[in-house]
Amino acid sequence: MQKGEKLSDINLELFSKYSKPGPRYTSYPTALEFNSDFKYDEYIKFLESGKEKLSIYVHLPFCRSACYFCGCNVVFTSKESKLSRYVEYLKKEIDILANHIDRSREIIQFHFGGGTPTYYKAHELDEIVSYIKKKLGDFSSDAEVSVEIDPRFFNEDQMKVFKEHGFNRISFGVQDFNERVQKEVHRIQPFELTKEAVELARKYGINSINTDLIYGLPYQSLETFKETLNQVLKLDPDRLAVFNYAHVPWLKKTMRKFDETTLPSPAEKLKILQYTIDFLTDNGYKMIGMDHFAKPEDELFGAISKGELHRNFQGYTTKGGANLIGIGLTSIGEGKRYYAQNTKDMRAYEEAIDSGRLPFERGVVLSDDDYIRKSVIMELMANFAVDITRVEKEHNINFFEYFSDAIDELKRFEDEGLVEISKDAIKVSPTGTLLIRNIAMPFDAYMKKYIGNKKSFSKTV
Repeated sequence: MQKGEKLSDINLELFSKYSKPGPRYTSYPTALEFNSDFKYDEYIKFLESGKEKLSIYVHLPFCRSACYFCGCNVVFTSKESKLSRYVEYLKKEIDILANHIDRSREIIQFHFGGGTPTYYKAHELDEIVSYIKKKLGDFSSDAEVSVEIDPRFFNEDQMKVFKEHGFNRISFGVQDFNERVQKEVHRIQPFELTKEAVELARKYGINSINTDLIYGLPYQSLETFKETLNQVLKLDPDRLAVFNYAHVPWLKKTMRKFDETTLPSPAEKLKILQYTIDFLTDNGYKMIGMDHFAKPEDELFGAISKGELHRNFQGYTTKGGANLIGIGLTSIGEGKRYYAQNTKDMRAYEEAIDSGRLPFERGVVLSDDDYIRKSVIMELMANFAVDITRVEKEHNINFFEYFSDAIDELKRFEDEGLVEISKDAIKVSPTGTLLIRNIAMPFDAYMKKYIGNKKSFSKTV
């Protein structure tokens, strides 16, 4: 969205009708297609033959208590012994990985996710990063090195470790500052506490700070979210992620604690998103891909102008083309032609490592069709456009013949001014970006089997 451009005149009824289950497309095929047909030995061959640069994700799954909205794979505990035991197993997993990865491959991205990474003590965080550098190689000079932080568990000793190891991006979980919402979702986090955490990061020279917000939570309304946005603006983040709450109580038991009548309607959520886009645009931010905003000087905008913005499990990045290696319980890795996920069961995780094997459990090897469709869907999700000429040349296809069914489905979006289809490109309009998941879905070859299944994905609106 350009400054001064408004979404305040959109037809909310039109958008509400598109509220249906659909993927977020952090991967294609989605995680629902991961299976045990992808065998361990095949995964090892992918690792050993890989030549791409590396992106490393380390999952630290532990939390003190549950945030009821959370869809992540977490382990709740107050026992420090469990955390320290996990560090030892991470190191063993890294040892096994080191036997299958060429150490000359440059590490251009590193990310700590969770759980609550800063639930760990500073010396434990230092131990993990130091061991990765020792066994897999140091980070490149321009690497993107990031961590997700819960401001309720963050101190200066941890920040010193991050600074020492070259961390340059920090994402703070906020979700909402309204007291009633915080109480309902079981995450009490006063504004002043968050402000102090952000100031600590700034003190140590972190110039790329992201804040995560969620709309669609119990008791939220446009008016309450306006106040949260005003408070977030005082933190002066460089980027914001404003996520649509994914209500999947059939998967996450904690979500069953919500009275569903207190969740805002699709129309109310669209009002919140509509206002958020206009508000952030008026205050110097621009929309990037789905759910994300950044200041115009951010490097992501240079990538957009070149069509080089990429999307992976960590969100949007300029570090495309890297082989993502997932380390830790339930972590997901991504190669050019595969996705691989570690086990979600702690006992199975430890048993695999004790036997000298990576804790790989399932995944998917991309067919030629998957590979083509992935390139189109990810380009839509990242750049709100598809360069048809490039896709045809890269994959040696006739785009309109190959995707004839998808083009037919997109006609309704075109008729409503949400997309523009020419012989060279598909371009999503500013208002169409609010429905980017819906617009990507016609290119998804797996969607037909989920029609009518309300317990497949979260709702798109």
